[in-house]
Amino acid sequence: MTVDQGRAAARTGRTRTLPGTRGGRTRAGSLWSGRTWTRRPWVRRLPTVSLVLLSLLDAALVDDLSRSLQTAACVLAALALSVRNRLPLTVMLLTLPAAFISFVWIAPMAAVYTVAARRRSTASTVLGAALFALVEFFHWPFADWWPLTLTRDTVLYAIQCLMVAGGPAALGLLVRTREELALRLEELTLGRRREERLLADRVLATERARLAREMHDVVSHQVSLISIQAGALQVSSAEPAARDSARTIRELSVRTLDELRHMVGVLRAAGGTTRDLTPQPVLSDLPRLIGDSGLDTTAELEWGGRSWPEAVERAAYRTVQEALTNIRKHAPGAEVSVAVRADGDLLRVEVRNGPPDGSADPLRLPGGGHGLVGLRERAQLLGGVLSAGPLPDGGFAVRAALPVLAETARPSAEARDRGR
Repeated sequence: MTVDQGRAAARTGRTRTLPGTRGGRTRAGSLWSGRTWTRRPWVRRLPTVSLVLLSLLDAALVDDLSRSLQTAACVLAALALSVRNRLPLTVMLLTLPAAFISFVWIAPMAAVYTVAARRRSTASTVLGAALFALVEFFHWPFADWWPLTLTRDTVLYAIQCLMVAGGPAALGLLVRTREELALRLEELTLGRRREERLLADRVLATERARLAREMHDVVSHQVSLISIQAGALQVSSAEPAARDSARTIRELSVRTLDELRHMVGVLRAAGGTTRDLTPQPVLSDLPRLIGDSGLDTTAELEWGGRSWPEAVERAAYRTVQEALTNIRKHAPGAEVSVAVRADGDLLRVEVRNGPPDGSADPLRLPGGGHGLVGLRERAQLLGGVLSAGPLPDGGFAVRAALPVLAETARPSAEARDRGR
C-alpha cells in the first residue's frame, strides 16, 4: 500500500494513523523563528533557506512528484517561504494548495507559525490555523472522506489535524508574546531610570532650598548686625576718618546682603535660569571694588572697550575680589597692583601684592581655604586657566586667562599655553 493509499484509508476508517505519524512516518519538522540573532547576512538567511530545503525534501519523501500539479504546488509552497517574514498572510495562502492536494507539512506549518509570530492580529492567527486544519482534514480527493462518518478513527484524525495546525500557531503566539514582554520590560526599565533621575533632582532641589535657608538665617543676620552697627558708628562718631570707615563698612555690608540674596535666589530656583534675577557684577564694577577695598592699589584696567561674555566678566570680577580679600587677610599693608587687559581673544587678569607690612595687624577673618580652588574651576569651565603662587620678593600673584569663547567646556591647548 502506497503512502497515498494509506492516507486515504485512514480517512475512510480502514486503517488508523496515530497522531504525530502519517503513513508510518514520524513527523519531526523543526520550526525556525527567523529572528536575526546576528548581523551577518548569510546567517540571517540561513533559517529561511533551511525551511525551503526542508519543504522540498518533505514533498519528495511523502508524495509522488511525477504529477505536475502536485509538483507545482509543492515547489510554490517551498519557494514562498523565502518571503514569509515580509508577507506572512500571502505565504500562508500559497502553502494551502500544496497541503490540500499533497501530503506536505513543513511549509504550511512554518507559514502558520510566521503569521502568529509576525502579525499582531490574533484573528489572523486563528483563521490561518483553522484553514490549515480544514485543508488537512478535508483532503483531496473528496472520495476519500465523503460521505463523512463519525467513527473513532475520524475523530482521532480530526484531533490530529487540530494539533498539527494549532501547534505552530501556539508557538508563534508564544514567541510574539515574549518579544512584547521584552519590549515592555525595556520600557519599564527606562521609565524607572527616568523616575530615579527625577527623584535625584527633587532631592537636590530640597537640599539647595535647605542650604538657602541656612545661609539666609545665619549669614544675613550677622551681616545685618554689622551694617546696623556701622550706621550707628557713622552717626555717633565725631572723627571724619571714623565716619568714612563706618560708611564704607555699611556700604560693603549692604552689597554683601544683596549678593547673598541673589545666591539664595539661585539656590531656591531649582533647575531655573538666572536671567531674571539680580544682575551680576561685571568689569565696569571693578573700579568701585578696588576703591572700596581700602588697600594701596595700583590699577590698570584696559579690556579693550569690547563686550565680553557675562560669564567671563563675572569670573574676572570674582578673581579680583577673591585676591583682594586674601591680601587683606594675609598681607595687610602690602602694595597691590591689579591689571585687567585684553590680549586678543583672552582677557588676562593679574593681581599682585608685595610682602606684608610687619607693623600692620592681620585681619582675623574666617576662611574655608576653597576660594582659589573655586576660581580655578570657574576658569576651567570657561575654557581658561588660573594660576596662583608666591613671588621671589615675598609677595603673591594670582593670574587668570579667560577666553572670549566662554561656551567651551574645557580649556583648550592654546588657552593653557597662553595662560602660562
